[in-house]
Amino acid sequence: MNKVLVIDDDKELCALMKKCVEQESLVAVVANGGIEGLRILEENKDTCLLIILDIMMPDLDGFQVLQQIRQTSNVPVLMLTAKSEEEDKVSGLRMGADDYLTKPFSINELMARVNSLIRRYTLLNPVSSPETDCMTFQGMTIDSLNRLVFQGNEQIELTGKEFDLLSFLASNKGKVFTKKQIYMQVWAEEYAFDDSNIMSFISKLRKKIEPDPEHPFYILTVRGVGYRFNREA
Repeated sequence: MNKVLVIDDDKELCALMKKCVEQESLVAVVANGGIEGLRILEENKDTCLLIILDIMMPDLDGFQVLQQIRQTSNVPVLMLTAKSEEEDKVSGLRMGADDYLTKPFSINELMARVNSLIRRYTLLNPVSSPETDCMTFQGMTIDSLNRLVFQGNEQIELTGKEFDLLSFLASNKGKVFTKKQIYMQVWAEEYAFDDSNIMSFISKLRKKIEPDPEHPFYILTVRGVGYRFNREA
């Protein structure tokens, strides 16, 4: 059964989120602290489709938990914060969060974001036949079924959003996309990020997959337009 892991020390809010998630035919698993959340994730890593993660917690804060999650998992993470400062939101996104909500928030908005993240995660990771599970390029393999990327025999650790971005471009090899088109396809929302955020995601991805990030081979810039995956790869 597909699961959503909720990590928040606010027990009343957790109970409300659990009820709402389970109305969507999903199983909600609740942890009231970061350490407990990491333990539960380890036990449910094969069935967890999404993590809802609060920032302010007494044992490990959300940023510390997120760092540990991203060492082993690409599962989408929706961060919750009582703070409205842009710095907290940017920090979470840069560390690998996929989206965020500022408390207080409406349940309708929460569930819209939950469903959007799960839809993107499953849409870009469909059940497929063995022949189409992997995309192989010069020096790199993208395992779509298991959401893994390899350079030779070495696994490259990507966040969920970085994998989605790479998978989208690679599966459309040679096609040129604007930053707006990339955002709307990978984030599956109306264009909300500014160009600098898309450029930041591309830059981080290049640092992980490119042999020479200063002279990219896989993800190429089309000046004045956007990006494309190298048709020669």
